[in-house]
Amino acid sequence: MHKIVISDTSILILFQKIGQLNLLNQLYGEVMITQEVVEEYGDTLPKWIKVENVSDKKYQEFLETQVDIGEARAHLLLQKKQKILSYY
Repeated sequence: MHKIVISDTSILILFQKIGQLNLLNQLYGEVMITQEVVEEYGDTLPKWIKVENVSDKKYQEFLETQVDIGEARAHLLLQKKQKILSYY
């Protein structure tokens, strides 16, 4: 089974604050985020954090009524990846 790890900004900030951002890499290898998370984070990210974008604007607008934009986009990215993996 494929393992996909998608992060929102909060996790990255919390691990960075305690000096353990690399722990995510040690545990998961690669972490995926969206461009909105990059912008919210506001600092240089390691190369093992991959940026991928999604484009379901209607669902994003709905999600943003419940959570912030970074969390909404992370959720959309997860859905996109689940659809891709369902074909394997």
